[in-house]
Amino acid sequence: MSFFYSILNRKILLLVLLLAGFGLVQVYSASYIFSIEKYNDGLFFFKKQVLFFIIGLLALLFIATISWKWARFIGISLWVLSVLLIIITLIPGIGASAGGAQRWLDLPFGFRFQPAELFKVSSPFAFMYLIALKEQSFFNHHVFLFWLFPIFAFALPLLVLALQPDFGTIFLFFCLALSIVFVLGFKWKYIFSALFLISLGMYLMVIFTPYRMARIKAVLNPWSDPLETGFQVIQSMISFHSGGAFGVGLGQGQGKLFFLPEAHTDFTLAVFGEETGFIGFCVLLTLYALLVYYGMQIALRTEDLLQKVLAFSLSMVFAFSTIIHIGVNLGILPPKGLTLPFMSYGGSALVCTFLLFGWLLNIEKHNHFVY
Repeated sequence: MSFFYSILNRKILLLVLLLAGFGLVQVYSASYIFSIEKYNDGLFFFKKQVLFFIIGLLALLFIATISWKWARFIGISLWVLSVLLIIITLIPGIGASAGGAQRWLDLPFGFRFQPAELFKVSSPFAFMYLIALKEQSFFNHHVFLFWLFPIFAFALPLLVLALQPDFGTIFLFFCLALSIVFVLGFKWKYIFSALFLISLGMYLMVIFTPYRMARIKAVLNPWSDPLETGFQVIQSMISFHSGGAFGVGLGQGQGKLFFLPEAHTDFTLAVFGEETGFIGFCVLLTLYALLVYYGMQIALRTEDLLQKVLAFSLSMVFAFSTIIHIGVNLGILPPKGLTLPFMSYGGSALVCTFLLFGWLLNIEKHNHFVY
């Protein structure tokens, strides 16, 4: 009982619960009208999100309280599972599609699972495992695995994500990989080489895909096509502008009344900005910044290299997911389909984000940190 008491007093967990609580209110507010229109039940998405909240919280507490050995094993196992599930999404009749993308798997009782969300939060374990093998000079005796491991761990799932397509997750993964290479102290020639190759690959993915190029142009000049490619960006900016300093009040926003597409998922921050204003927006950003800060504190304080890399990587996954969503809603980045952690509707994303912080709390527990 004393351990559970100490866990419940952790600043990370308190911030997670606070943000997740805000998220439930936000899902209710952003989805109510849409739920009535489509399902004749204003609480349709809210009730599902509450269920995901409970499942995610239980998963967090489970991961946070078990031994590090088992937490690590579960993380590596989920990473392998995520790679297999991402591949399965392309199988006709099994993978489910929506909005022109085939990223989901249908589950019983009308639920869907997005394997890319699990891949995002478990991929840090792949980096950790790769570093562990390198530290043990494993690849010196098994040279072929030096190429086989990255192909299975990274190249194959990224290729499938490109076919789905899921450019947002690919972009986030590359940001994560570059940040890990940087903090591990690789030589600058390797860092710049990786940056060049990644930039070239992403440029080619954009230049040869008309709809991606149209999204880039819409961000640069949304008023060039205000009713089509620029519509999302313009409506998002209007919602932020309408909120002013203090917002129009919870539930009173107009952008979610079918002006903002996917108001309860991709553009939930614009709804939040309209209803709570600039002040609410700044408070929310502060909460996200604090969670990233505490995650980085765990990475800095642990002496074990593998746990250090894992804690840093998990923190960066959360940080990049947040930054990308904010950039899209502010019209700085083109729409990528990435949800805002805790605030957007989505069971896969919510449960996986809870898992992410469960692993961070587990690392903290086994290093006996005191804030």
